[in-house]
Amino acid sequence: MAKGNKGKETKIGSGRKLIAQNKKARHDYEILNTYECGLVLTGTEVKSLRQGRASLVDGFAQLDGGEAWLHNVHIPEYAQGTWTNHAARRKRKLLLHRAEIDKLIGKVQETGLTLVPLALYFSNGRVKVEVAVARGKREYDKRQTLREKQDTREAQRAISAARRRQRA
Repeated sequence: MAKGNKGKETKIGSGRKLIAQNKKARHDYEILNTYECGLVLTGTEVKSLRQGRASLVDGFAQLDGGEAWLHNVHIPEYAQGTWTNHAARRKRKLLLHRAEIDKLIGKVQETGLTLVPLALYFSNGRVKVEVAVARGKREYDKRQTLREKQDTREAQRAISAARRRQRA
């Protein structure tokens, strides 16, 4: 991590610093495919993100006129900003290649598929968003996923306990 960072940023890989994650999206949606996108931001938005302040909870991406847009992502106003400050929930343009946008248009036109932001992070000094093509889970799917996680966790505990007993 960079010197003097006071925000919630943590490293998630080489040259990557996590700003915000949408954990609820992984619970509510079945992730089919992910894309890394750049964002068109103003200066005060970047400064606010460097402080580790953002929320992806209500965010979604939409394709309009051959362009991708990110809606409802909350980046709070920069505290030291003046009249040049940004609106907290404005729509922001996603930077994708034309071929990727065309693929996304084809996928999103299928019924039940949507674009959901999963993570917001710095990658080599630039702000990136991980966007997923996702299908909404039903209530019983969510319960089944939680049950599977719990079962694998219990199995791992039993295996590690057996190994500890074997060593002793």
